[in-house]
Order: sequence, then structure tokens, then C-alpha cells
Amino acid sequence: MKLMGIDYGTKRVGIAISDDEGRIAFPHDVLPCTKNLAEVLKTLCQEKGVARIVIGESRDFNQKENPIMPAVHALKKTLEEKTGLPVYLEPEMLTTQEAKRLHHKVSPRDLRGNREKLIDTDASAAALILQSYIDRTRNQELPSQVSV
Repeated sequence: MKLMGIDYGTKRVGIAISDDEGRIAFPHDVLPCTKNLAEVLKTLCQEKGVARIVIGESRDFNQKENPIMPAVHALKKTLEEKTGLPVYLEPEMLTTQEAKRLHHKVSPRDLRGNREKLIDTDASAAALILQSYIDRTRNQELPSQVSV
């Protein structure tokens, strides 16, 4: 089952897509955050054969929702309505920072004017969110091992 991961931002939206079995997340693309974002995502889901969508859930260190979360909840609801697919939230604390670290410890100042690095970072953050969801749910779906 193919999955889509989304790292939502007010300017850019990182996208990740899993392999066909839904085991490994891969950075895919970065889209501008526009009014027709849900339609673009719906089309991408259809083109890629996505069966489930995962959006990063942004919370602070006290587990309070960050200011972006009303927009995330709105996107979740819209995607559920437009695609008919299940949409889940996955904690995303520090995924963008981790994506930057994975990309040669690039500082935000180094990213200015370099669209390719921005794409890599945003799409990689989406892949980290999606992989977290995959790993967490895979562990829940495994039958328990009974020692005899």
C-alpha cells in the first residue's frame, strides 16, 4: 500500500511517497502552499496510487499545538473529503532540523537562494514524518510473539 507524507508549511509543502509496499519513505517534491493545494495533492495521490496520507503534527515541547495546526487540521479535513482516503497526523517535532542535519548540516543562512537545497530539506522532512508513521504502525500491526 503506497503512502504519502506531507510536511505542511505556510510557504512550501514537502511531499514524500513510499514504495509500493508502504515500507520505505522517499522524498518526492516540494509544492508551493497555494489555495489549490488540496486539488494538486488529490491529483498526485491518483497518479501515484496513494492509499493513505500522513501529515506532520506540529507541537511544541510542552505538547501544545503550534500556530500552524489550524491550517493542518483544515488540510486534513479537505483531503479526506476530496480524496476519500484516510488521513492521519504524525508527530513531527524537529523533523525539519533533522532533515537539514542529514543534508550536510546546512544552516538556514546557507539555504538562502538555493531552491534545490530547500526542496531537499522540505521533502526530506516529509519523508522523516512518513517513515516515523510507517515504523510506528508496522510495529503495531505485527502479531505478538509468544515464547513457549
